[in-house]
Amino acid sequence: MSVTLEAQLIAWRRELHQYPELSNHEYATSERIRGWLADAGIRLPDYPVSTGVIAEIGSGEPLIALRADIDALPIHEATGLGYRSRHEGVMHACGHDMHSAVMLGAALLLKAQESQLPGRVRLLFQPGEENCTGARQFINAGALNGVQAIFGMHNEPGLPTGTFATRAGAFYANADRFVIRVEGKGAHAAHPEQGVDAIVIASQIIQALQALTSRSFNTLDSLVLSITRIDGGKSWNVLPGVVEFGGTARTHDFQVRAQLEARVRRVVESVAAGAGAHATLSWHPGPPVLINDSHWANFSSEVARQCGYTVQTADLHLGGEDFAIYLQQIAGAFVSIGSGSEYGLHHGGFNPDEALIAPAANYFARLASQALR
Repeated sequence: MSVTLEAQLIAWRRELHQYPELSNHEYATSERIRGWLADAGIRLPDYPVSTGVIAEIGSGEPLIALRADIDALPIHEATGLGYRSRHEGVMHACGHDMHSAVMLGAALLLKAQESQLPGRVRLLFQPGEENCTGARQFINAGALNGVQAIFGMHNEPGLPTGTFATRAGAFYANADRFVIRVEGKGAHAAHPEQGVDAIVIASQIIQALQALTSRSFNTLDSLVLSITRIDGGKSWNVLPGVVEFGGTARTHDFQVRAQLEARVRRVVESVAAGAGAHATLSWHPGPPVLINDSHWANFSSEVARQCGYTVQTADLHLGGEDFAIYLQQIAGAFVSIGSGSEYGLHHGGFNPDEALIAPAANYFARLASQALR
């Protein structure tokens, strides 16, 4: 890759970084990506999508797909970078701007060899990954029609730049969300006996849920349940009648996922009833377990070695990723590429190494070309 192209990809990444947009509101982001692809002479078929961009290079069959995600997060940026977000409270804190730059680079490299490609490459610049809506939108729009294999990436801040990792089989976890509402009876703080203390009951449920994961499931199962928020009470001398809290549950095991909701519900309802309160559970399934096809995972690793990456087998990842929804439809592989950031994903200080962009673009262009063969 030329120095000029590398500089262009970094400039595009920085422009996307300065103007982040939340899930399913990526209108300006989509226009930028569409314009850059059109300027390169890359075909932009018309698909019924509100945001996101779908492009194609080459002709005939077979057809493989490369996917990048384009949405940002409701996080205040604290990097101090000269190209930091200009949209207050919104930040590319997961590196989707990096992923987009990588696939833009792959698109330009593939366009340069379009006449030699033995088939087509479809590039999916997908919205709504963070809220798990984008993959289904693209599938419903026909983005996977005719596709025989699909590949995608996530930058991994815990890996050094120049490192590549993936694994066959289960990789990313399902990511379900839940909300628990405890309804007790409010009272003056001086007379708790006149009420039913929703705060105490909520704390008892939280403790019981932590014990649930370690005492009701095999300790060798990949399972985590985290309470991430709690809301109850507005005054220092009043016991609130209602407390609401919620969090996330993640596993790589289909049976554990199927059992977990029922067991959580039983704990919530029984603890509340035992204390004279009423509690409800709302469970919201997120992306499923991401399962890489073994052939394509091994193939992806071999191409990475050819490209000079330090290749390793990835550990199981408890993050969620809606690329898993594509892999429920067709075979493919999702990979990690080291970004060496001091701060991790979804942190205001997240600052991935831009040196990953050019090699990763070259990697995906080679991966697509070889996959077609």
